[in-house]
Amino acid sequence: MKKLLRWFGTLVILALVCGGIYWGYCKYVKKTTVTRFTTEPVTRSELSSTISATGTVEPEELVNVGSQVNGKIISFGVDSDKKEVDYGSPVKEGMVLARIDDALYDAEMREAQAQKLKAEASILSSQANIDYAKAKLILADSNWIRAQNLYPKGAMAKSDYDNYKAEYESAKATVAINEAALAENKAALAVAEASYDKASRNLGYCTISSPVDGVIIDRRVSIGQTVVSNMSASSLFLIAKDLKRMQVWVSVNEADIGSLKVGMPVEFTVDAFPDAVFYGEVHKIRLNATMSQNVVTYVVEVSTDNSSGKLLPYLTASVKFIKDRKKDVLCVPNAALRYRPAENLVPEQYRAQAAEAATLRSGKERMIWVRSGESIRPVKVTTGLNDGVMTEIVSGDVKEGEEVIVGTTVVSSEQVASSGANAGSPFLPKPPQRGRRR
Repeated sequence: MKKLLRWFGTLVILALVCGGIYWGYCKYVKKTTVTRFTTEPVTRSELSSTISATGTVEPEELVNVGSQVNGKIISFGVDSDKKEVDYGSPVKEGMVLARIDDALYDAEMREAQAQKLKAEASILSSQANIDYAKAKLILADSNWIRAQNLYPKGAMAKSDYDNYKAEYESAKATVAINEAALAENKAALAVAEASYDKASRNLGYCTISSPVDGVIIDRRVSIGQTVVSNMSASSLFLIAKDLKRMQVWVSVNEADIGSLKVGMPVEFTVDAFPDAVFYGEVHKIRLNATMSQNVVTYVVEVSTDNSSGKLLPYLTASVKFIKDRKKDVLCVPNAALRYRPAENLVPEQYRAQAAEAATLRSGKERMIWVRSGESIRPVKVTTGLNDGVMTEIVSGDVKEGEEVIVGTTVVSSEQVASSGANAGSPFLPKPPQRGRRR
């Protein structure tokens, strides 16, 4: 009997130990989970459909001022502020920008001028020779006529007759020779005048003047530097004609270029002024595409007003082309269109709609899930404009202020218990957590 009681006591102790272990497991180890729904309200707001790209701010019109002659820069001109021409100098049309050493060109011009004067003197000499030859021709002609009358009558020897005839022919030839010399000297004068004009023009090119009113945004030479007049090294200054009108040259992917058209509104920002939004419109779509790493892009010119002077040349711009814009439209987060509840979370009466929602993953007709008391219900909607974050609801049984499901969160039973009595509802908001960042 004592042995039986001892075994019974042992069993009781073991049962108590096992019960304590199970109680500890349930309390400290085993944790149940609860699914919470994450919701967002249906709102009314402004939506824009945009195409994003990157571009560079450029002056609307640039003038590249070069040199048409070779030589050494000996000085710079003075700008509108009475300072030596430099970066950012305001200039007027005709203002002197720089001077090239003109000693050689001045010598060439004086040489050409001397050749011109020589040719003019040769013309005067030829003209005098012609007059002299014509006078001799008149005398020779008179003698020849007289010889023709006297010789047949026997009043003149044959030798005299031949002499008069030879003198006449020689005088005619002399006039022709002098007239040819005059023509040659006139041609020489024309050549001398052309050489003089060329030398004079080259001498004038030694003074570099501004062709337009504007601002110098680049000075590419220094005093003492020798410039060479050719296609690759003749650029001296880069002048922006008007910085109050700017352009943004935007590289647009070939997939988006078909959506752009001239006059389309544009918004863009620059890193220099991150809080400012600038506005413009598409001015031109260039047709000469470029390819880089098998990606084809087109350059689109966007015109914008820069009366404030904030925009500087060559700033990088983040551009948005506004394809469409609507104000005060009913919209939901895009996450609500992507959300699909687990099968165990769908009420029995909505199982058919849940199956249909699986087929509505693209297109205008979509299925969203809306809070309905302590449960959820599906709503079939027709979507419209999409800005990448929110989507317009064109039609469907959904109203402003309703809560749409955008996701779920699984929490432990301990977290539910610690959050208070209201934690059992997956839709009720949590109480504010003081001292913690939201």
